[in-house]
Amino acid sequence: MIAAPEIPTDFTLLQESETHFSSDTDFEDIEGKSQKQGKGKTCKKGKKGPAEKGKSGNGGGKPGGPNRMNGHHQQNGVENMMLFEVVKMGKSAMQSVVDDWIESYKHDRDIALLDLINFFIQCSGCKGVVTAEMFRHMQNSEIIRKMTEEFDEDSGDYPLTMAGPQWKKFKSSFCEFIGVLVRQCQYSIIYDEYMMDTVISLLTGLSDSQVRAFRHTSTLAAMKLMTALVNVALNLSINMDNTQRQYEAERNKIIGKRANDRLELLLQKRKELQENQDEIENMMNAIFKGVFVHRYRDAIAEIRAICIEEIGIWMKMYSDAFLNDSYLKYVGWTMHDKQGEVRLKCLTALQGLYYNKELNSKLELFTSRFKDRIVSMTLDKEYDVAVQAIKLLTLVLQSSEEVLTAEDCENVYHLVYSAHRPVAVAAGEFLYKKLFSRRDAEDDGILKRRGRQSPNANLVKTLVFFFLESELHEHAAYLVDSMWDCATDLLKDWECMNSLLLEEPLNGEEPLTDRQESALIEIMLCTIRQAAECHPPVGRGTGKRVLTAKEKKTQLDDRTKITELFAVALPQLLAKYSVDAEKVTNLLQLPQYFDLEIYTTGRLEKHLDALLRQIRDIVEKHTDIDVLEACSKTYHALCNEEFTIFNRVDIARSQLIDELADKFNRLLEDFLQEGEEPDEDDAYQVLSTLKRITAFHNAHDLSRWDLFGCNYKLLKTGIENGDMPEQIVIHALQCTHYVILWQLAKVTESSSTKEDLLRLKKQMRVFCQICQHYLTNVNTAVKEQAFTILCDVLMIFSHQIMTGGRDMLEPLVYTPDSSLQSELLSFILDHVFIDQDDDNNSADGQQDDEASKIEALHKRRNLLAAFCKLIVYTVVEMNTAADIFKQYMKYYNDYGDIIKETMSKTRQIDKIQCAKTLILSLQQLFNEMIQENGYNFDRSSPTFSGIKELARRFALTFGLDQLKTREAIAMLHKDGIEFAFKEPNPQGESHPPLNLAFLDILSEFSSKLLRQDKRTVYVYLEKFMTFQMSLRREDVWLPLMSYRNSLLAGGDDDTMSVISGISSRGSTVRNKKTKPATGKRKVPEAEESSSSDSMWLNREQSMHTPVMMQTPQLTSTIMREPKRLRPDENYMGVYPMQPEHHQPPLDYKQQEEAARQQQERAAMNYVKLRSNLQHAIRRGTSLMEDDEEPIVEDVMMSSEGRIEDLNEGMDFDTMDIDLPPSKNRRERTELKPDFFDPASIMDESVLGVSMF
Repeated sequence: MIAAPEIPTDFTLLQESETHFSSDTDFEDIEGKSQKQGKGKTCKKGKKGPAEKGKSGNGGGKPGGPNRMNGHHQQNGVENMMLFEVVKMGKSAMQSVVDDWIESYKHDRDIALLDLINFFIQCSGCKGVVTAEMFRHMQNSEIIRKMTEEFDEDSGDYPLTMAGPQWKKFKSSFCEFIGVLVRQCQYSIIYDEYMMDTVISLLTGLSDSQVRAFRHTSTLAAMKLMTALVNVALNLSINMDNTQRQYEAERNKIIGKRANDRLELLLQKRKELQENQDEIENMMNAIFKGVFVHRYRDAIAEIRAICIEEIGIWMKMYSDAFLNDSYLKYVGWTMHDKQGEVRLKCLTALQGLYYNKELNSKLELFTSRFKDRIVSMTLDKEYDVAVQAIKLLTLVLQSSEEVLTAEDCENVYHLVYSAHRPVAVAAGEFLYKKLFSRRDAEDDGILKRRGRQSPNANLVKTLVFFFLESELHEHAAYLVDSMWDCATDLLKDWECMNSLLLEEPLNGEEPLTDRQESALIEIMLCTIRQAAECHPPVGRGTGKRVLTAKEKKTQLDDRTKITELFAVALPQLLAKYSVDAEKVTNLLQLPQYFDLEIYTTGRLEKHLDALLRQIRDIVEKHTDIDVLEACSKTYHALCNEEFTIFNRVDIARSQLIDELADKFNRLLEDFLQEGEEPDEDDAYQVLSTLKRITAFHNAHDLSRWDLFGCNYKLLKTGIENGDMPEQIVIHALQCTHYVILWQLAKVTESSSTKEDLLRLKKQMRVFCQICQHYLTNVNTAVKEQAFTILCDVLMIFSHQIMTGGRDMLEPLVYTPDSSLQSELLSFILDHVFIDQDDDNNSADGQQDDEASKIEALHKRRNLLAAFCKLIVYTVVEMNTAADIFKQYMKYYNDYGDIIKETMSKTRQIDKIQCAKTLILSLQQLFNEMIQENGYNFDRSSPTFSGIKELARRFALTFGLDQLKTREAIAMLHKDGIEFAFKEPNPQGESHPPLNLAFLDILSEFSSKLLRQDKRTVYVYLEKFMTFQMSLRREDVWLPLMSYRNSLLAGGDDDTMSVISGISSRGSTVRNKKTKPATGKRKVPEAEESSSSDSMWLNREQSMHTPVMMQTPQLTSTIMREPKRLRPDENYMGVYPMQPEHHQPPLDYKQQEEAARQQQERAAMNYVKLRSNLQHAIRRGTSLMEDDEEPIVEDVMMSSEGRIEDLNEGMDFDTMDIDLPPSKNRRERTELKPDFFDPASIMDESVLGVSMF
């Protein structure tokens, strides 16, 4: 059981200046007005005097009166939890439940209060019940301790945290019950000096409990109780104001008309209201100082969030009393909380305040002190917090534009480019409110003007200026998406944008610059795409969502509007900007979003012809790849057989391709027939025509023009002569690739003949040979193009081509031979695994430019991914991956994710072959080290340590399930042992084998072996050892000694990691969290039987291996004596000092028995230690925050100067609640001391600031 601490310092509720009740020592007797404090003693509330025995109810009922509550029988004074059950069900009207309780309270208030007390106890999940006897004779602290002892410790759940729809509704029902209870009692019962004092006393005591369930539930109840009392106080204030006005009006009448009796009544009423207000003040002070000031810093984030949420409600509901710096400071401090949910509550609380512009004057000082913190929270790691911070700043901006500086606004502006859409949308709204929402008075007269003279014209220009100043020119789609919800009318004013581009500027108006026109066209394209596709750009959103009927209608209307406008305007725009590649590329994308039917229904065929003429002219003028591909896509969008314009567009396309093909054949014939060196002009003509054909072949089937033959001649000539310009070769390879793909699509979709398959097979094989030849070209760009295309072709024409019932394509399957695989691998090693500074051939020598370096790295990653895909799909042999895997550590930052994913995929295909590949990569690195340093290398050298670290990383990739990787790990050890003893020492058996040091690397995988397999691997190792080897203890034999020791050690110990001092497994940290498996022996028969499939694992030898108790991981590095980690002493028991006695080198049974006993002792010590720790935790320091470090993050107190400035001029004492209209206030002088003064969360260096 969790021991309840003594409730410190009795907490009192004063009703008069000389009267108090101890809230922590007992439950007060309401009628105890006669109890007076005298001689330092307080009359106990549970023991009534003779004069009080008849006063416990309206009818003079006795405490032992009728045992009924809400019509439910009581047994032995124990309430049967029906109030809790009713609230939990949540079906009954809460007001009727409360009314029943009030009737019971009027009948016998002790029993009714007992019912309410047990209600709070049950709501906390406690099984205990407060009896009438306990209520009468026990103090608060004793009752809470008793309930704590009866709390069910086995489960951490309680009603407020339980899952399920019933418990989710319970919280709202619980809060509703408290609110209705106060509302129904607000006119009489809450002022009887008994019910509220008892409830507040109980909740205050529970809120100080160690038990989280008590603390959480009572804090929620107390805060909701406080909220209800604030509402009562507000109503009292309103009534007092009304009464005062009535009194003043009556008193100002002339004496003859003045009603003195009415004045008396109004005075009496005002006095009663004033007394009631004083009572409410005292209750709220008790809750605020007894609960809030402690629990807003609770160790549990949910409790802190409750406090902040409710104080926000108080300040909003009753701003005259609560909206001041004395209460705002708690919200400001808690904005530095470590938990996002608490910071979120702070922001939502402040939003409710800033939304009301009438409260802005009271928030000026708070805004000036905490504005910087709010601005910094726009970059919060929790996206929800960042969104609410931006929304809060938007409200601050609306209240006063002078508050936020230009720097503050810029910090929010750049978030419109955030990948997280809610953050970007909130920032977009802030941007719109700051820059676009203001309208001059003169604009009202031109609202109906359109085009360039519309009021949106200046706003569009402002948007363009902002986009250019942000210097993120490739992210216009993100800017548009961010503002789409708040500035739809502006972003859809395409007529205005079109006018700004086509029409001449008005008198005195500055025309747009070329850069501004390009930005406007890009923004216009993004708005059209957003309207037509109705989904955010790539990187925002989880996917396409289903559109509602209203959204679909809006989408259709927008597409119609776009088509009607730009079907006419697009030819004019293309004609105006035909020589500007960037503008033309964006404009040519517009037809993709047209409703092509409108060309016919709207009789716009002449505009279609004009568009086709402009596209044709652009194709003839430009050789830029982006422009040509945009033209190709436009033709593809317009060539839709579903629409009547298809024939018109198809004819225009065919005429263009005919001219290009004829021109290419004519130029190529002249180009190849020249005996001399090709002329530069001829080469340029061939290249430009080839670019156009390639761009169109990407989106259109040009098979009828038979482009394979001419491209083959071009490529073959380039191989024979070796002087072909690189760009011609690159585009010829790409064009031929498209030819092959279109042929494949043709034979796949239609019923192709055998001749078609054979012709495609022949073309594909010839093309692969050509690409293989170009892999050795001197030009890097050509080699990269050949490699990329070759990987694609091998992938497409692999055995995967027959999947999906396409067995007829079997003749097309192509498997690369070993020479091609070797050349592909060599290309990767030469062009991918290089240092950044060595890549001098990319980006035209501009390697100092960071953008160029990133682009070059991206290209190399694509090359590596293309080859790894061949490995994963078994197009090339898996052992070729060894050269990739060995680069894992060296190039981890650049390609670590690709290599790791390749390991994972290959392991899924074949675990054993993958393990053999991993050990092969380590062997290759070991051989490279030997070639560089010789066999007498230093095992502490960085090179050897790097190989060992790589082996450790490889071992980690096998995961925790040893059964799944059992055979693979065993095979890995087998290959490693064979490699270590492969090369005998020429100097004889007295010297170690040349590769013996490899066992040091292999030992990194020993921990992945099952215990019985360790014995089997050890037996296999002994086959390669001689008797003399087992006796050697020189340094050169240490790898063998340590590897043998790793096979003999427990499954969780890795001796070599300790000896080498290199391995960084971090077992100490992980093992602290691992529970010991003491007293549990696991003999996995399935593991033993599974080893029978392996040809070299001996099941009988495995059966002889003793099954040792699981070693608690904590003991391997914590509880063992340090000297046992020394290798020399550790090996003393394994390798005897007196070899002349001719004893066996190892006594396995004694060694393993001693190890087993040591592990059992360590496990028992760990159990005792864990038990003592748990006992100490249960009986130790309270969960209260007296000795806790502050919940707020250090960033709040980052500098003394900042805090001094933050707190300057603010009166931040913990004050009593001071209701504005109240007078003759009586304060409670013996409230629980505030052990958690807000000053405790500040640095010591600023504790002397005057605000405290």
